[in-house]
Amino acid sequence: HGERLIAQSRPHIMASPQNVLKGGCPLGHDKPKPAETTQQAAPKAGACTSDGCPVDHSSYKHPVAYNVYGQVIDPTNQMPPPQQDPWPGQKVPLPKERVQSNIRKGGTESTWLYPSEQMFFNALKRKGKGDDVNEEDVKVIVAIHNGMNEKTWSNVMDWEKMHASHCSDPTLLKFRGRPDELSPKARFMSWFGHPTPFDRHDWVIDRCGTQVRYIIDFYYKPVSDDSQAVSLKNGFLHTQNITVDVRPALDSFGAAVDRVKYQFKKLWSFNSSA
Repeated sequence: HGERLIAQSRPHIMASPQNVLKGGCPLGHDKPKPAETTQQAAPKAGACTSDGCPVDHSSYKHPVAYNVYGQVIDPTNQMPPPQQDPWPGQKVPLPKERVQSNIRKGGTESTWLYPSEQMFFNALKRKGKGDDVNEEDVKVIVAIHNGMNEKTWSNVMDWEKMHASHCSDPTLLKFRGRPDELSPKARFMSWFGHPTPFDRHDWVIDRCGTQVRYIIDFYYKPVSDDSQAVSLKNGFLHTQNITVDVRPALDSFGAAVDRVKYQFKKLWSFNSSA
């Protein structure tokens, strides 16, 4: 199954996957817009002081959970299931099963759920991005989308290792797509001829009571050898054609310090392996 998925994906990968994902994730994480997020203490979580930390990080869980639109989930409100009916005129039925991610979900004991192929296809159609997408293409597109998010989470966790001594289990609290807004770094790089990202996300991580916003820019990178373009890792499709630039937003002095420390960490790692 894995080898067949890789074989099916190669033509799509080499044909620039950002054509489908350009303009933001079709699931519409950018609407409705949640309140602006900055690095701040989570409600009722307390704060660490020199006398000790009132938060028991071994069993900490954020007091609220959010949906994919950044809205607080009311546990007493029984929301209807996601719309999974076939799109009008759809020719081929699509799977409705959802895949569990490896991304820890804030305010819960579980991980975030990825959309089913039917949900993704419906979202593409709703946003007017599915005119040239056939039902047979959706499996690969969803696999690329999921793999891209897994790669992003892995990169975020690499940053969070610097804080593992006081928070060993950070979670993704909420996120927002901002495809039409260049990050300051992407805008600066574009002045020197660097290509602009085809998508941008802001992820808010709950670091055991402290919210930290990460900026993620997604870039398309052509790969000449399609035999090496895609691979399976932990059950998710990864492509070398998509690169992610992950870093904490400069919302605080601590985030700026982390950026400097991370660069020294990369330099040290490079020198150690040389």
